[in-house]
Amino acid sequence: MNYYNRIQNSIEFIEQNLNQNIDIVDIASKAYFSAFHFQRIFQAISGFSVQSYIRKRRMTEAAILLKRTDKTILEISIAFQYGSQEAFTRAFEGCFDITPYKYRKSQESNINLIHKINFMDYEKEIQGDLDIDKPEIINSNKTYIVGYEYKTSLIDEQYFNEIPGFYNDFGRNEYYMKISNRIAPAFSYGISCNYQDDGRFSFLVGEAVKCPSGKLECGLVNLELSEGKYAVFNIDGSAERAQNTWRYIYKTWLPNSNYERREGPDFEVTDVCNSIYPDKMKIKIYIPVK
Repeated sequence: MNYYNRIQNSIEFIEQNLNQNIDIVDIASKAYFSAFHFQRIFQAISGFSVQSYIRKRRMTEAAILLKRTDKTILEISIAFQYGSQEAFTRAFEGCFDITPYKYRKSQESNINLIHKINFMDYEKEIQGDLDIDKPEIINSNKTYIVGYEYKTSLIDEQYFNEIPGFYNDFGRNEYYMKISNRIAPAFSYGISCNYQDDGRFSFLVGEAVKCPSGKLECGLVNLELSEGKYAVFNIDGSAERAQNTWRYIYKTWLPNSNYERREGPDFEVTDVCNSIYPDKMKIKIYIPVK
């Protein structure tokens, strides 16, 4: 079963439970993904976060009930898991820029309803929207990293906005000077790790070392990149191209490749000496695969 079929199974589960409290772990399990990576792939392909899709689908179904039934706004509020009519009204207005009461009374109904997604349509449409070379598939040895841990989130691609600032902070504070036994000082690692079910995760900026350190300065932490198979994408261009490559990997390459993403962090390695932010970057992106 391919990625699109698997995600469609999760969509069917969401649709069957729009009026229930549903957990992202349960949703992701229908597609046989971890909660974090389900959200990442879902958002890359559809453009919606999972939470946003569920919210908009609930509001769409609520809007249909407002027009087609005599149910009170309070009854509809409760049906879609809102604790009060006021909370439902705020959510409805936030989604459609009109209150439920005004929408029910209005003669027109030209609001942007979000109907059920069919991921089979994405499979037909997505061909590869970037001129990206095929990745090199390599087997990598275990690598030890020491770095500084930053917090960010998948939601609304918050991490794309924040990660450049993490690198800047790492350099400005000269954290690299506090790392002992560095083996490749000209290469900076950026590692996504410590994934949370709600989309939060850590981004570690650091460098490769000979071995883990028992005593670290100023909040630095150890991290181990496991040995195994990786798909490696080369970027020689702007920081924006690097971000678009990340999108391409999860939106297009993984769903259409013969590889499955295995457990473990994905990461990027920047050739610091030959990169000038933001227009001239030399970066390799590593995706753990099987």
